[in-house]
Amino acid sequence: MPEGVGIFPNSVVWFLRMLRQFRIKDFAIIDDLTIEFGPGLNVLTGETGAGKSIIVDALGLTLGERAQSDMVRAGREETVAEAFFEISGHPLLEKIGITPGDGIILRRVLSSGKSRAYINDAMVNLQTLLELGHTLVDIHGQHEHQSLLSTENQRALVDAYGKLGGERTELENLFREVQVMKNELSDLTSNLREKEQRIDFLKFQIQEIDASALRPGEKEALEEERGILSNLTKLLELTDGAYSLLYSGEGPASERLSSAISLLREVSRIDQGIAEILGIIESAKPLIDDASSSLRAYRDRYDLDPHRLDDVETRLDLLKRLERKYGEDIEGILRYRDKSEKELESLTLSDERVREIEAALHERERYLREKAALLTDLRRKASGRIETAVKGVLKELAMEKAEFSIAIRPAPLSPAGMDSIEFLFSANEGEPPKSLSRTASGGELSRVMLALKETLAEVDRIPVLIFDEVDAGIGGRTAEFVGKRLKSLARKHQVFCITHLPQIASVADRHIVIEKVRKKDGVSVRVKIPTGEEREEEIARMLSGKVTDISRKHARELLGRES
Repeated sequence: MPEGVGIFPNSVVWFLRMLRQFRIKDFAIIDDLTIEFGPGLNVLTGETGAGKSIIVDALGLTLGERAQSDMVRAGREETVAEAFFEISGHPLLEKIGITPGDGIILRRVLSSGKSRAYINDAMVNLQTLLELGHTLVDIHGQHEHQSLLSTENQRALVDAYGKLGGERTELENLFREVQVMKNELSDLTSNLREKEQRIDFLKFQIQEIDASALRPGEKEALEEERGILSNLTKLLELTDGAYSLLYSGEGPASERLSSAISLLREVSRIDQGIAEILGIIESAKPLIDDASSSLRAYRDRYDLDPHRLDDVETRLDLLKRLERKYGEDIEGILRYRDKSEKELESLTLSDERVREIEAALHERERYLREKAALLTDLRRKASGRIETAVKGVLKELAMEKAEFSIAIRPAPLSPAGMDSIEFLFSANEGEPPKSLSRTASGGELSRVMLALKETLAEVDRIPVLIFDEVDAGIGGRTAEFVGKRLKSLARKHQVFCITHLPQIASVADRHIVIEKVRKKDGVSVRVKIPTGEEREEEIARMLSGKVTDISRKHARELLGRES
C-alpha cells in the first residue's frame, strides 16, 4: 500500500483514500445506478428486498470475485460494474505499469458467459483485479473478501499491533543472511567427488607443463635448428668452399690480395697517385682475414652430434602435443598453467572456507533462533492484548458467551519467524474455539470482524470496510453499541454498513436509502440521500415499519443523539 496507509495521522489525510463513486448497469434487478459515497460512516437502508445486498454483490464483482450467470439483468446482453477510488498511487499499479492518475477505477464487464476486467481502462487478468481489490476493500458478511480470515494477514496484524516491525525486519535480514551462507556451503560441499577429481586433474596438468620446462621463443629456435640439421651436409660443403676461396686451397683470395698490395706499393714509390687505390685494398685485407676467421668458426658449428636432429624432433613433438591440450603456443600453455594453479589454490582453500562457514553458520543460526524465540514471546504478549480488547468489544455487541483467542503454534523457521498464528472463535459457551473462518455465522462473523477492525484500526491497511450482516439478531442497547463502534471505526477507515437498525442508521455520516421501483418492463433500483425530514421519516419507518408521530419523535431523539 502507499506510504502512510494503515497508520493515519488524521482523518483528512486518510479520506483522500476512499471509495467515491460506484456505478452499476444491468446487474440483476438494477438497470442503471450511480451512488456517490462520502468519508466516514456510509449507511445503506431500505425495505427488505430493495436491493441493498445486490449492490454489495456488484461491488464484490468489481473487486474480482466470481461471476454468476444470473448477475446479468434479464433481457440484457452484458452487465457493467465500475468503482472509483480516490487513492493517490498504489505499488501494484506501478508493478503492472498502470498510471494511477487522479485515482483508481476498477471495472468488470460480464457478457455471454465471459468476463473482462479493467484497471484505469487497461485490461488486466482477473487475478490482478482480485489482488488489487483485496488491498482496497474488506467485505464482512461473506467470506471471499475478508482479509482477516487469512492466517498470513493475522500474523502481520499481530506484529503491527505489537509494533514488532523492527524485530520482524531484523529477523528477515538474519534469515536471508543464513540462507546465503547455506547456499555457499552447499556449493562448496556439493559434488565432493567431482571436486577431488578436478584437483587431481589440475595437479597432473600443472606437473606435466612444469616438467616440460618450457621457455618463451623455444619453439621458433628449435624449428630453425631443425632446418639447419636437416641440411647439414650441404651447409658444410658451401661454407668450406667459401672458406677455401677466401683463405685456403689453391690461390685463396687472401694471398692474391697480399700479392696485389705488394705490387701496388712498388708502383706508389714511383707514382704517388696510386696511393688512394692502395689504401682501399689495404683496408680490405684485414676485413677479408676477419671474415675468413669467422667463416671458419661458423663452419665448425656444423660439426654436430648426428643424434641432435632426433632430439630436436622429439622436443618439437612434445611442444605440439602440449599446444593441442593447453594452448596455441608456448605463451598460451604457460597462461593455462597459471590459471589452473589459481583454480587449484581456490579448490584447496575451499576446504578451509567450508570450516569457516560451518562455524559462522552455526553461530548465526543460533542467533536467528534466539531472535525468533524473542519474537514469539512478543507476539504472545501482543496477542494477549488483542484478545482482551476484542472480548471487551464482543460483550458490548451482545456476544457475552463468545470466546476469542489467538493460537500461536510452532512452524518451520521462515523470514516471519517460527510461528503459525490463527484467530480462533467460539460463539457459544462450552464450545472450544476453532478457526474464525469455519465457526462464525454471517452475522456473528460481521460482529467479530467489527470488534477486530476497531481493535486493530491503527494498523489495518484496508481503507474501505463493508459490513453486511452486522445487525443480525441484535437490537436495543446492543444496536446502539454497534452504531458507536462503527462510528469510531469510521474515524480511521471509510465504513459501509447495510442495516435495518435505526440506531445504526442515525449515526451515519452519509445515509443512503435504497428503493425498489416498479416499471412497465419490470422493477428497478434507485437511491436517494435523505436529509432533514426525509431522513427523519426513514429512521421513523425503520423504528416501527411505518411513519407515525411516535416513531417520528423517537427518530428525532436518535438523530439528536448524533449531534
